[in-house]
Amino acid sequence: MEIKVHTTTEEMAKAAATTAAKHLNEAIREKGQAVFIAATGASQFEFLNVLCGIPSINWDKTIMFHLDEYIGLPETHPASFRKYLKERLIDKVHPGRVHLLQGDSQDPKAECARVGNIINQYEVDVAFVGIGENGHLAFNDPPADFDTEDPYLVVNLDDRCRQQQVGEGWFSDLSKVPQKAISMTIHQIMESRNIICTVPTARKAEAVQKCFATGTVSPNAPASILQEHDRVMVFLDKDSAKLLPTNLKSNPQ
Repeated sequence: MEIKVHTTTEEMAKAAATTAAKHLNEAIREKGQAVFIAATGASQFEFLNVLCGIPSINWDKTIMFHLDEYIGLPETHPASFRKYLKERLIDKVHPGRVHLLQGDSQDPKAECARVGNIINQYEVDVAFVGIGENGHLAFNDPPADFDTEDPYLVVNLDDRCRQQQVGEGWFSDLSKVPQKAISMTIHQIMESRNIICTVPTARKAEAVQKCFATGTVSPNAPASILQEHDRVMVFLDKDSAKLLPTNLKSNPQ
């Protein structure tokens, strides 16, 4: 794992998107297609905006999988991750194939199996992820399940995770936030050939410190598992990195 600290969120997003484009283009050259995982949330705003504007990517030759989705929300809900991805990525660049999680399915476990059976047919070339205020990776809240090998599972969302969604403006109050979601598992994320993790703003500084400052890997800090992957790049801005020890920070020239 390598940590890159940039002065501004804009610089962070540009560096992360440039690296993402490199991985996508390399996979297309080598295999004729690139398989990627897309995340959502406020941490991805700038990154996806820059990524969609990079002209060198042949999106027709990409296959997209969805990281997580609330259970019970229709796609029309403002907080729906399907809605988010369509507006901020899919409708802009039109990936060749898109596999979205139907969070309002009548049988969420069957939906996990449906998309899991599809993703099992591929090697994922690059996963785009963020880190939650509670240190979660996807919707794997602490203590996260590091052992399940199924690609997707139904998870319970803890109150800090749900409160983050209110704080970011996706829901008016805590009672409106679903208590369950479909999430890609830690095991499936770690199977990705490359992982790009973008974590901006000061409100993520505590989670960054908890997950990376000591070198300890723990289900109680789910994103700490990224330290065990040798092709992870974590992109921070100066605010999200402010609690990290200096020796862990790599400042681009």
